[in-house]
Amino acid sequence: MISRDAAGNATVRAVRLDEPLVIDGALDEDLYRTVPPISGLVQSLPDFGVPATEETEIWVAYDDTNIYVSARLWDAAPEREWIANEMRRNTDQLRQNDTFGVAFDTFHDRRNGVMFYTNPLGAMADFAITNEGNPNADWNPIWEVRTGRFDGGWTVEMAIPFRSLRYRSGPDHVWGVQFRRAIRHKNEWVHLTPVPRAWAGTGAQGIFRVSGWGTLVGLETPQPTFHADFKPYAISGVRTDRAGGLERSNELDTDLGVDVKYGLTRSLTLDLTYNTDFAQVEVDEQQVNLTRFDLFFPEKREFFLEGRDLFEFGLSGFGAGRGSERAPTLFFSRRIGLEAGEPVPIFGGARLTGKIGDFDVGALGIRTSGEEATGVAETDFTVLRMRRDVLSRSNVGVLFGHRSESVRGGGSNQTYGFDGNFTLFDNLTLLTHLAGTRTHDREGRDSSYQIRGSYSGDEWAVQALRLLVEENFDPQIGFVRLTGFLEHSGSVRYSPRPTSIPSIRQFNLEAGLDYRENAPAGSVESRERRGRFDIEFENSDMFTLTAVDSRERLTSPFEISDGVTIPVGTYAFQELEVAYTLGLQRRTSGTLMVRGGTFYSGNITSVGWRRGRVEVLPQLSIEPSVSFNWVELEEGSFTTHVAATRVNYSFTPRMFVSGLLQFSSEDRLFTNNLRFRWEYSPGSELFIVYTEDRNTDTLDRFSELSNRALVIKVTRLFRP
Repeated sequence: MISRDAAGNATVRAVRLDEPLVIDGALDEDLYRTVPPISGLVQSLPDFGVPATEETEIWVAYDDTNIYVSARLWDAAPEREWIANEMRRNTDQLRQNDTFGVAFDTFHDRRNGVMFYTNPLGAMADFAITNEGNPNADWNPIWEVRTGRFDGGWTVEMAIPFRSLRYRSGPDHVWGVQFRRAIRHKNEWVHLTPVPRAWAGTGAQGIFRVSGWGTLVGLETPQPTFHADFKPYAISGVRTDRAGGLERSNELDTDLGVDVKYGLTRSLTLDLTYNTDFAQVEVDEQQVNLTRFDLFFPEKREFFLEGRDLFEFGLSGFGAGRGSERAPTLFFSRRIGLEAGEPVPIFGGARLTGKIGDFDVGALGIRTSGEEATGVAETDFTVLRMRRDVLSRSNVGVLFGHRSESVRGGGSNQTYGFDGNFTLFDNLTLLTHLAGTRTHDREGRDSSYQIRGSYSGDEWAVQALRLLVEENFDPQIGFVRLTGFLEHSGSVRYSPRPTSIPSIRQFNLEAGLDYRENAPAGSVESRERRGRFDIEFENSDMFTLTAVDSRERLTSPFEISDGVTIPVGTYAFQELEVAYTLGLQRRTSGTLMVRGGTFYSGNITSVGWRRGRVEVLPQLSIEPSVSFNWVELEEGSFTTHVAATRVNYSFTPRMFVSGLLQFSSEDRLFTNNLRFRWEYSPGSELFIVYTEDRNTDTLDRFSELSNRALVIKVTRLFRP
């Protein structure tokens, strides 16, 4: 069932079944008695290329409907020592459990793939991989998994419908395949084929090395049958708003809508949406902003999440090095249906995504309704994307975006660009983009380009970047932090693995320089020199020491806090940060950070606890995070603090309740978001969401209601 060549490359064979498996985690069918298992997984970490310390037996089978992946995972440790403390789908914490997963390169292009994995509790996780990186965990296909126990370990059975996958047409197929097991209580990561240490990182990232996956043969996929999935929704809610321009109290809303997914071919999908609704979306987590740049909040709306990796522009795969946080994003879907943070009704739209030969293609069209009360005009959004595979692990692409109504009114806005991502040899990458915009009231100096080269080895890494964003570059379907600058940056990293210190897995020493000029004037705007020293321990704890020496010139004043304005001038900053991270597999984990130094005309002191998590029960966790900041300036002193706590309880892998409580001292706002989600049938969900904001800046009472809403939403998936 498996063969290997001298380099360790593996070929495995799938077995055809006469009748479907019963997915119960028991491994009691004839398949497991008559077909030899696939075995021989090898370590990526801690000891590269060495056989895994625990045996794993795997079977791959299929019928006309599903592809099945089953495994028997031996573990000499008693079950109480296993790391299994998460049941919610696609959470970051799930990667820190003992897990088993399979990844398929269904087009066998050696650069893209999809991943499915689980833990001993039967939790579900899946994501798509683009260009050997850029994982999209919001890709949520229909599949099934169950786990079980035996004397000496645990078992897994997965059933993945062919209908949930995209692949080339034709009866006989060769796919890429990779298996990954995390024996997290040992901090050990093993794979079917060896993953170079430069890609293994802290373990989970090793799966991104698609070009090194094994080969899956023996598959006979079902003949294409053009099908449509229908997913209507019904929603009802009661809302109170006392802070906005249009006050309302206990106002009842009801609505209906539908999404349709139609498979044009096995590799090309058309998605349609009517009266799109996003009520199940969580609120944004509050952030401290002590800069003069806008904050970037991630997209959380379901329709825009699936397939978003295709529309990403100017991004390279995993291991390509640190990019500039000021690089523009040409397409940012939060520009659709949101204006100044307020929702704008989406009438409907369509999205076409897939692969035609060596081309990845995507097209998106959305129409938003007008709002007289807010002055927002009816607007059409169009995005076209095409990307072609070149060489063995590289690609080039183009993107065009159109917004029929400019955000400033009086005309339209267009965005266009070319990007190239070239992977040369194992660890050498070159990323480039050339882009421009066209806006009716901004003529000339409306382009941007980037050239970034990096070598990312396990022991050594080097990167250099040149980025230009002209002052009239205005992608109104994208996101830009800053315009009118030319940036140069470079960094070098040295990461030895000391064999003489058993408790330490790797040291990391990094130095970098960023230099930004005003364009076109050529005067220096900012300069930053930074150094960082990390110690990664064998138990996955991390110690980090970061020093930054920077200089910034302000050409216009900006208000950093209420009543405190930073005047024009040149400012020097020297900061030192010390952080210690408790490994995420621990029952109590997170990062404790202390930072201090000079800040504009004075000083800043910060203390924080980031990505905290306390496991109360395998089903119950508390995730606290706090950030305290004390700023003393010649212009005035102030404090700004943010505290948030997320409480999660999972009834089953398909049902959970989550609460997010937040407080920001800057706007004196206390918010809570309580969310119940139940996937009562694969692809069909019930949401109950309660959101409340309270203003604590009151004199006569502890808090005052700002707004609240109780929303119930039901979706139902029909697969004719």
